[in-house]
Amino acid sequence: MQLTPDQTRSFEREGYLFFPSLFSAEETRVLTDAVPELYARREAYNVRERGSDAVRTNFAAHLLSAPFARLARHPRMVRPVQQLLGDEPLYMHQFKINGKAAFDGDVWQWHQDYGTWLNDDLMPEPRAMNVAIFLDDVDEFNGPLMFIPGSHRKGVVEAKHDTSTTSYPLWTVDNALIAQLVERAGGRQGGIVSPKGPAGSMILFHGCLVHASGSNLSPWHRVAVYLSLCAVSNHIRRFKRPEYIAHRDFTAIECLGDDCLLRQDLVDLPWQDGMPPSALQTSLDVIEGATA
Repeated sequence: MQLTPDQTRSFEREGYLFFPSLFSAEETRVLTDAVPELYARREAYNVRERGSDAVRTNFAAHLLSAPFARLARHPRMVRPVQQLLGDEPLYMHQFKINGKAAFDGDVWQWHQDYGTWLNDDLMPEPRAMNVAIFLDDVDEFNGPLMFIPGSHRKGVVEAKHDTSTTSYPLWTVDNALIAQLVERAGGRQGGIVSPKGPAGSMILFHGCLVHASGSNLSPWHRVAVYLSLCAVSNHIRRFKRPEYIAHRDFTAIECLGDDCLLRQDLVDLPWQDGMPPSALQTSLDVIEGATA
Protein backbone atom coordinates (compact mmCIF):
# COMPACT_ATOMS: atom_id res chain seq x y z
CA MET A 1 0.00 0.00 0.00
CA GLN A 2 1.54 3.25 -1.18
CA LEU A 3 0.34 6.70 -0.11
CA THR A 4 -0.26 9.24 -2.85
CA PRO A 5 1.38 12.70 -2.75
CA ASP A 6 -2.05 14.19 -1.86
CA GLN A 7 -2.40 11.78 1.05
CA THR A 8 1.09 12.60 2.27
CA ARG A 9 0.35 16.32 2.16
CA SER A 10 -2.96 15.78 3.96
CA PHE A 11 -1.20 13.82 6.70
CA GLU A 12 1.42 16.53 7.14
CA ARG A 13 -1.32 19.16 7.40
CA GLU A 14 -3.96 17.35 9.48
CA GLY A 15 -1.94 14.71 11.33
CA TYR A 16 -4.11 11.75 10.32
CA LEU A 17 -5.46 9.76 7.38
CA PHE A 18 -8.71 7.79 7.30
CA PHE A 19 -9.27 4.74 5.07
CA PRO A 20 -12.91 3.55 5.23
CA SER A 21 -13.45 -0.21 4.73
CA LEU A 22 -9.77 -0.88 4.00
CA PHE A 23 -10.10 -4.44 5.33
CA SER A 24 -12.82 -6.74 4.05
CA ALA A 25 -15.59 -8.16 6.21
CA GLU A 26 -13.91 -11.58 6.01
CA GLU A 27 -10.54 -10.21 7.12
CA THR A 28 -12.11 -8.23 9.95
CA ARG A 29 -14.08 -11.27 11.12
CA VAL A 30 -10.84 -13.24 11.56
CA LEU A 31 -9.72 -10.62 14.08
CA THR A 32 -13.08 -10.09 15.77
CA ASP A 33 -13.50 -13.83 16.37
CA ALA A 34 -10.17 -13.94 18.23
CA VAL A 35 -11.01 -11.16 20.71
CA PRO A 36 -13.36 -12.91 23.22
CA GLU A 37 -10.78 -15.55 24.14
CA LEU A 38 -8.14 -12.88 24.71
CA TYR A 39 -10.46 -10.73 26.83
CA ALA A 40 -11.46 -13.72 28.97
CA ARG A 41 -7.93 -14.23 30.27
CA ARG A 42 -7.09 -13.13 33.81
CA GLU A 43 -3.70 -11.72 33.01
CA ALA A 44 -1.89 -8.46 33.71
CA TYR A 45 -2.08 -7.55 30.02
CA ASN A 46 -5.88 -7.18 30.26
CA VAL A 47 -6.62 -3.83 31.91
CA ARG A 48 -10.27 -3.66 32.98
CA GLU A 49 -12.51 -0.64 33.44
CA ARG A 50 -12.75 0.80 36.91
CA GLY A 51 -15.66 -0.83 38.76
CA SER A 52 -16.42 -3.16 35.84
CA ASP A 53 -15.27 -6.48 34.42
CA ALA A 54 -15.21 -4.99 30.92
CA VAL A 55 -11.77 -4.94 29.30
CA ARG A 56 -10.54 -1.39 28.71
CA THR A 57 -7.48 -2.49 26.79
CA ASN A 58 -5.68 -5.72 25.98
CA PHE A 59 -1.94 -5.50 25.39
CA ALA A 60 0.50 -7.61 23.35
CA ALA A 61 -2.01 -9.84 21.54
CA HIS A 62 0.47 -10.14 18.67
CA LEU A 63 2.77 -12.19 20.94
CA LEU A 64 0.19 -14.87 21.74
CA SER A 65 -2.57 -14.83 19.09
CA ALA A 66 -1.87 -15.89 15.50
CA PRO A 67 -4.44 -13.59 13.81
CA PHE A 68 -3.02 -10.55 15.59
CA ALA A 69 0.55 -11.67 15.00
CA ARG A 70 -0.27 -11.63 11.28
CA LEU A 71 -1.93 -8.23 11.58
CA ALA A 72 1.23 -6.87 13.22
CA ARG A 73 3.08 -7.69 9.99
CA HIS A 74 0.38 -6.56 7.59
CA PRO A 75 1.68 -4.32 4.78
CA ARG A 76 -1.50 -2.20 4.78
CA MET A 77 -0.64 -1.10 8.31
CA VAL A 78 3.15 -1.09 8.21
CA ARG A 79 4.05 0.31 4.78
CA PRO A 80 2.27 3.71 5.06
CA VAL A 81 4.00 4.43 8.38
CA GLN A 82 7.32 3.38 6.93
CA GLN A 83 6.75 5.68 3.96
CA LEU A 84 5.93 8.67 6.17
CA LEU A 85 8.98 8.05 8.35
CA GLY A 86 11.36 8.00 5.40
CA ASP A 87 11.39 4.25 4.73
CA GLU A 88 13.16 3.47 7.99
CA PRO A 89 12.88 -0.02 9.49
CA LEU A 90 10.11 -0.14 12.12
CA TYR A 91 9.55 -2.11 15.29
CA MET A 92 6.41 -2.66 17.36
CA HIS A 93 6.46 -0.27 20.30
CA GLN A 94 2.96 -1.13 21.50
CA PHE A 95 0.07 -3.35 20.42
CA LYS A 96 -3.33 -3.03 22.02
CA ILE A 97 -6.97 -3.91 21.49
CA ASN A 98 -9.15 -1.25 23.10
CA GLY A 99 -12.52 -2.52 24.26
CA LYS A 100 -14.83 0.50 24.69
CA ALA A 101 -17.56 -1.94 25.72
CA ALA A 102 -21.25 -1.15 25.29
CA PHE A 103 -22.54 0.81 28.30
CA ASP A 104 -19.23 0.34 30.20
CA GLY A 105 -16.53 1.83 27.95
CA ASP A 106 -14.98 4.75 29.82
CA VAL A 107 -13.40 7.93 28.45
CA TRP A 108 -9.87 8.31 27.15
CA GLN A 109 -8.84 11.81 28.21
CA TRP A 110 -7.30 14.35 25.82
CA HIS A 111 -3.67 13.38 25.29
CA GLN A 112 -0.78 12.89 22.88
CA ASP A 113 0.56 9.36 22.71
CA TYR A 114 4.08 10.65 22.26
CA GLY A 115 3.72 12.47 25.57
CA THR A 116 3.54 9.09 27.29
CA TRP A 117 6.22 7.55 25.10
CA LEU A 118 8.55 10.43 25.96
CA ASN A 119 7.81 10.79 29.68
CA ASP A 120 7.55 7.11 30.56
CA ASP A 121 9.66 5.34 27.94
CA LEU A 122 12.23 8.01 26.98
CA MET A 123 11.52 7.65 23.26
CA PRO A 124 13.93 10.25 21.80
CA GLU A 125 11.78 11.78 19.04
CA PRO A 126 8.18 11.56 17.78
CA ARG A 127 9.23 9.26 14.95
CA ALA A 128 6.47 6.80 15.79
CA MET A 129 2.84 6.62 14.73
CA ASN A 130 -0.41 4.86 15.47
CA VAL A 131 -2.46 2.76 13.12
CA ALA A 132 -5.97 1.74 14.19
CA ILE A 133 -8.45 -0.73 12.72
CA PHE A 134 -12.14 -0.69 13.64
CA LEU A 135 -13.35 -4.16 14.57
CA ASP A 136 -16.87 -2.78 15.02
CA ASP A 137 -18.84 -0.16 13.16
CA VAL A 138 -18.03 3.24 14.68
CA ASP A 139 -20.64 5.99 14.87
CA GLU A 140 -21.35 9.09 16.97
CA PHE A 141 -22.94 6.98 19.70
CA ASN A 142 -20.31 4.41 20.71
CA GLY A 143 -17.38 6.60 21.75
CA PRO A 144 -15.51 7.42 18.53
CA LEU A 145 -12.02 8.87 18.49
CA MET A 146 -11.82 12.67 18.37
CA PHE A 147 -8.83 14.50 16.87
CA ILE A 148 -7.76 18.14 16.90
CA PRO A 149 -6.52 18.52 13.29
CA GLY A 150 -3.05 19.95 12.94
CA SER A 151 -2.29 19.75 16.67
CA HIS A 152 0.67 17.47 15.92
CA ARG A 153 2.46 20.50 14.47
CA LYS A 154 2.71 21.99 17.98
CA GLY A 155 5.14 19.25 18.94
CA VAL A 156 5.05 18.01 22.50
CA VAL A 157 2.63 20.06 24.59
CA GLU A 158 2.50 20.38 28.37
CA ALA A 159 0.80 17.45 30.08
CA LYS A 160 0.18 16.09 33.57
CA HIS A 161 0.15 12.49 34.73
CA ASP A 162 -3.48 11.59 35.40
CA THR A 163 -3.57 8.45 37.55
CA SER A 164 -7.07 8.84 38.97
CA THR A 165 -9.66 9.55 36.25
CA THR A 166 -9.71 6.05 34.76
CA SER A 167 -8.17 2.63 35.39
CA TYR A 168 -5.25 3.41 33.07
CA PRO A 169 -2.79 6.28 33.80
CA LEU A 170 -2.23 8.78 31.01
CA TRP A 171 -0.25 11.98 30.39
CA THR A 172 -3.20 14.29 29.73
CA VAL A 173 -3.55 17.79 28.30
CA ASP A 174 -5.19 20.50 30.36
CA ASN A 175 -8.65 21.79 29.37
CA ALA A 176 -7.50 25.37 28.78
CA LEU A 177 -4.88 24.26 26.27
CA ILE A 178 -7.38 21.95 24.56
CA ALA A 179 -9.75 24.91 24.14
CA GLN A 180 -6.94 26.96 22.55
CA LEU A 181 -5.92 24.16 20.20
CA VAL A 182 -9.51 23.55 19.11
CA GLU A 183 -10.09 27.25 18.47
CA ARG A 184 -6.90 27.50 16.40
CA ALA A 185 -7.97 24.45 14.39
CA GLY A 186 -11.30 26.07 13.46
CA GLY A 187 -13.48 25.97 16.56
CA ARG A 188 -16.92 24.61 15.75
CA GLN A 189 -16.02 24.60 12.07
CA GLY A 190 -13.60 21.67 12.10
CA GLY A 191 -11.60 22.22 15.29
CA ILE A 192 -12.54 18.68 16.35
CA VAL A 193 -13.01 15.84 13.88
CA SER A 194 -14.16 12.30 14.48
CA PRO A 195 -13.60 9.70 11.74
CA LYS A 196 -16.47 7.22 11.72
CA GLY A 197 -17.18 4.25 9.50
CA PRO A 198 -17.73 0.51 9.18
CA ALA A 199 -15.72 -2.28 10.73
CA GLY A 200 -12.52 -2.78 8.74
CA SER A 201 -11.81 0.94 8.43
CA MET A 202 -8.31 2.17 9.31
CA ILE A 203 -6.91 5.40 10.75
CA LEU A 204 -3.24 6.38 10.69
CA PHE A 205 -2.33 9.22 13.04
CA HIS A 206 0.75 11.07 14.26
CA GLY A 207 2.13 10.39 17.73
CA CYS A 208 1.76 14.10 18.63
CA LEU A 209 -1.83 14.47 17.39
CA VAL A 210 -3.99 15.44 20.37
CA HIS A 211 -6.93 13.05 20.66
CA ALA A 212 -9.53 11.62 23.03
CA SER A 213 -12.74 9.60 23.09
CA GLY A 214 -15.89 9.85 25.17
CA SER A 215 -17.57 7.11 27.14
CA ASN A 216 -19.69 4.53 25.34
CA LEU A 217 -23.26 4.76 26.67
CA SER A 218 -24.68 2.99 23.64
CA PRO A 219 -25.63 -0.71 23.39
CA TRP A 220 -22.94 -1.23 20.71
CA HIS A 221 -19.32 -2.21 21.35
CA ARG A 222 -16.50 -0.20 19.79
CA VAL A 223 -13.50 -2.52 19.71
CA ALA A 224 -10.43 -1.28 17.83
CA VAL A 225 -6.85 -2.53 17.35
CA TYR A 226 -3.97 -0.07 17.70
CA LEU A 227 -0.43 -0.62 16.46
CA SER A 228 2.18 1.88 17.61
CA LEU A 229 5.07 1.60 15.18
CA CYS A 230 8.41 3.27 15.85
CA ALA A 231 11.60 3.73 13.83
CA VAL A 232 14.15 1.18 15.04
CA SER A 233 16.77 3.92 15.46
CA ASN A 234 14.29 5.79 17.70
CA HIS A 235 13.67 2.91 20.11
CA ILE A 236 12.82 3.62 23.74
CA ARG A 237 15.66 4.26 26.18
CA ARG A 238 14.02 3.21 29.46
CA PHE A 239 11.96 0.23 30.63
CA LYS A 240 9.87 2.04 33.24
CA ARG A 241 6.72 0.26 32.05
CA PRO A 242 6.31 -3.53 31.84
CA GLU A 243 7.18 -5.16 28.55
CA TYR A 244 3.61 -6.12 27.73
CA ILE A 245 2.88 -2.37 27.48
CA ALA A 246 6.11 -0.96 26.01
CA HIS A 247 7.97 -3.58 24.01
CA ARG A 248 11.71 -4.15 24.26
CA ASP A 249 12.30 -6.17 21.10
CA PHE A 250 13.58 -3.65 18.57
CA THR A 251 13.79 -6.14 15.69
CA ALA A 252 12.59 -4.64 12.41
CA ILE A 253 9.17 -5.85 11.28
CA GLU A 254 9.14 -8.03 8.16
CA CYS A 255 5.80 -7.75 6.36
CA LEU A 256 3.77 -10.76 5.29
CA GLY A 257 1.67 -10.90 2.14
CA ASP A 258 -1.35 -8.68 1.68
CA ASP A 259 -3.65 -11.69 2.10
CA CYS A 260 -2.01 -12.83 5.34
CA LEU A 261 -5.18 -12.55 7.47
CA LEU A 262 -6.90 -15.13 5.29
CA ARG A 263 -3.98 -17.55 5.22
CA GLN A 264 -2.60 -19.87 7.88
CA ASP A 265 1.06 -18.92 7.55
CA LEU A 266 3.07 -19.84 10.61
CA VAL A 267 4.00 -16.90 12.82
CA ASP A 268 6.14 -16.72 15.92
CA LEU A 269 4.09 -16.58 19.16
CA PRO A 270 6.67 -16.24 21.95
CA TRP A 271 4.06 -15.77 24.71
CA GLN A 272 1.64 -18.45 23.53
CA ASP A 273 2.37 -20.61 26.56
CA GLY A 274 2.43 -17.74 29.03
CA MET A 275 3.96 -14.35 29.56
CA PRO A 276 7.57 -14.60 30.81
CA PRO A 277 8.29 -13.19 34.30
CA SER A 278 10.75 -10.76 32.72
CA ALA A 279 7.82 -8.99 31.02
CA LEU A 280 6.75 -7.65 34.41
CA GLN A 281 10.18 -6.36 35.40
CA THR A 282 10.76 -2.61 35.13
CA SER A 283 13.68 -0.25 35.55
CA LEU A 284 14.32 3.50 35.72
CA ASP A 285 17.80 3.06 34.29
CA VAL A 286 18.58 4.62 30.93
CA ILE A 287 19.89 2.14 28.39
CA GLU A 288 23.68 2.46 28.32
CA GLY A 289 25.05 4.62 25.55
CA ALA A 290 21.65 6.07 24.60
CA THR A 291 20.28 9.56 25.03
CA ALA A 292 16.75 10.91 25.06
